[in-house]
Amino acid sequence: MRFGLFGTAQANTSNLGAGLGQGFRDYVEFNIEAEALGYCSSFLVEHHFTGWNQVSATLNLLTWVAARTRTLRVGSAVMVLPWHNPVLLAEQAATLDLLSEGRLDFGVGKGYRFTEFKGFCIPMEEAEARFDEALEVITRAWTASGRFSHRGRFWQFEDISVEPPAFQKPHPPFWMAAGSPASIKRVAERGYNLLLDQFAAPEAIGERIALFKAEVEGRGRVFDPARVAVARDVFVAKDRADKMAALERNAKMRQRTVDVARAPGQQGGSHVLSYNHTAESTEGVALYGTPDEITAKIDALRAAGVSYVLANIGGGSRDSLRRFAREVMPTFADRKAALVMGKQVSNLNRR
Repeated sequence: MRFGLFGTAQANTSNLGAGLGQGFRDYVEFNIEAEALGYCSSFLVEHHFTGWNQVSATLNLLTWVAARTRTLRVGSAVMVLPWHNPVLLAEQAATLDLLSEGRLDFGVGKGYRFTEFKGFCIPMEEAEARFDEALEVITRAWTASGRFSHRGRFWQFEDISVEPPAFQKPHPPFWMAAGSPASIKRVAERGYNLLLDQFAAPEAIGERIALFKAEVEGRGRVFDPARVAVARDVFVAKDRADKMAALERNAKMRQRTVDVARAPGQQGGSHVLSYNHTAESTEGVALYGTPDEITAKIDALRAAGVSYVLANIGGGSRDSLRRFAREVMPTFADRKAALVMGKQVSNLNRR
């Protein structure tokens, strides 16, 4: 199995003496240590208008991470295409891919937060059409052999040659978040990699992977389990009380997200909004607990077909980052990877 990171960053920090921006610098340092501990990737969200300084310029921050690391893949989870000029986004992403020498994983999505669509003055009912058109333009920008023009419903471009070219060929791999059967089928149809959320139970995750595998193979392609990543909230607890306190913090944070995401009077919407975000419900799916408890939960995910886990480390805890790498990850690594990880951890312990 492989392990990466998934999460967010805030410009500010809980350290009252630190200036604005320290939270972003802490995020960069967090990823530098993660690379040394054996994590293979780091996926970062994009959000706007929250009021708590959540990361908005995702590719900018990932560029800093890429500049300070050597092997860590940097991913967007996700760039919300309805809000972006697709040509400018293609240029920015390609620049990051070049500077990182091909370490960009380009995660894309339609968005789900009402406050963000309202802030951008974009009707949510246009999200899918805007997403599809932006995706068409970005793909063409990265694959066109010469100049091209585009006349669409939302975007028009005349005789353009999009520069620079990406490092990866034909372009950085696309990752797309999906949960419903229809959306999973669309990911397979497009030939993209699949991002699965951190809230679904292992049984549901297994069903979604099985569906994706069938759809991929039904189109004559070989299914690679490494092209499916499952996000999980992670907190390595000292004891039961520590675990329950962390779950309570998680529930409050999730409710805050729902509060800024859901439209007034809305009952439906994204599948992310349909989960019951309480400490009790989260305990069954989040990787919260002792190393032994977390190992058992990952075993259940592995049995469901998961080979790639993205860890959303609770509160950006360095202790959880280290303990998960040292006490959990080696259990699921092959012998060669375990030896490499052991040397990395030994070197860190000498610091």
